[in-house]
Amino acid sequence: MLAEILILVPSIARFREDYLQTRLEKAQIASLALLTTDDTISPELERELLDNAGVFNVVLRRDAVRQLVLSSPIPEPIDETYDLRMISHAALIGDALREFVDPTPRIIRVIGSPVEQGGDLIEVAMSTAPLRQAMVQYSIRILAISAVISVITAAILFVAVQKLMVVPIRRVVAHMAVYAEAPEDARRVIEPGARIVEIREAEEALRSMQTQLTGNLRQKERLAQLGGAVAKISHDLRNILTSAQLFADRIGSSADPAVARAAPKLVNSITRAVSLCETTLAFGKAEEPPPSLTRFSLRMLIDEVLDAELPEEGRVAPVLDVPAGMMIRADREQFYRVLSNLVRNARQAIEATGESGNIEIAGGEADVEWWVRLGDTGPGLPPKAREHLFTAFQGGARKGGSGLGLAIASELVRGHGGRLELLDTSETGTEFLIRLPKAESLTEA
Repeated sequence: MLAEILILVPSIARFREDYLQTRLEKAQIASLALLTTDDTISPELERELLDNAGVFNVVLRRDAVRQLVLSSPIPEPIDETYDLRMISHAALIGDALREFVDPTPRIIRVIGSPVEQGGDLIEVAMSTAPLRQAMVQYSIRILAISAVISVITAAILFVAVQKLMVVPIRRVVAHMAVYAEAPEDARRVIEPGARIVEIREAEEALRSMQTQLTGNLRQKERLAQLGGAVAKISHDLRNILTSAQLFADRIGSSADPAVARAAPKLVNSITRAVSLCETTLAFGKAEEPPPSLTRFSLRMLIDEVLDAELPEEGRVAPVLDVPAGMMIRADREQFYRVLSNLVRNARQAIEATGESGNIEIAGGEADVEWWVRLGDTGPGLPPKAREHLFTAFQGGARKGGSGLGLAIASELVRGHGGRLELLDTSETGTEFLIRLPKAESLTEA
């Protein structure tokens, strides 16, 4: 619409100027008929000449003499005078708009320069009714041509949009529907082929997402199969451990003092192994049983973990900073697994260096939470392990490691409403922080 206005309005103004200039030229030609007959023509011929020119009179100025060459009765007074010799483009546009908007017929005087040096000035009087009618017809023709051009342009744009945008978008949608039917089938991943840069980028992003999703689904399927196999193994292993537990109970009644001291630790270890086997199926379903919260001594639990995970004559020594009377509320068996996984990972990291080292464990409490900080003097975590630190089978820090330890520990801590965080890791060691809320529910928090 804006383009049409910018084209139509100046075009109408130019048409009006050409129309008036044509009237002047025809009036000049009519006046030449009179000049060639020594100023004597019949009234009928004079009227015919004026009608052909479309004017009421013709005034010529030649050799500084102003002469009324042709004339006829003017039906009403002259309303306005237009001098085409010194009019600006803005004035032409303004006059044309006023003429186009006002339908009232008027008598106007038009002044211009004669052609072919036919004098100094030519002046005519004419009606605006034929002028306005001609302007309206011209506008209709322009609008009709513009409508045809618009239809052709719209058709071209429609075909272009269909071919360049709609068809590629439909192709993307169709690929998404086909992929959704079997996302594990890598053959259904889209291959970018659009020529529009933005759509091609969308196809490439979709391909990346589909490829990643297909890989994740395959991994989930393998994990599910692995979980089923582990559950079967755990079932049989639990039966074996149950039998071992009976023998361990008998060992506890041994008269040998060393055996009597080791027997309770052996019984506790076997008991925890049986409990772990019983919860394996739940972990295979990506969920742990809800924690059974009890109050217990954190220092005693840490001592049990260190007795089970750190050999007495090993290269790794514990450094404890935990108040002896500090009590926390958590699931004792699950929190034992959390600390056991963290201590085991720390010990293995230090032993991999072939040098001696320390595992530092500190504990404390604030108004709303208990915290346990566990650090080691190992070599630190590699960059790949940091990216998927708490993801099973992806966050392993050592060759052959599965990454399950940190994944299990993180899941168990989240089950308590807490967080397991990596505080720092570098060439001098790694440090984790466990936060356990004191509130038993969100309403208390």
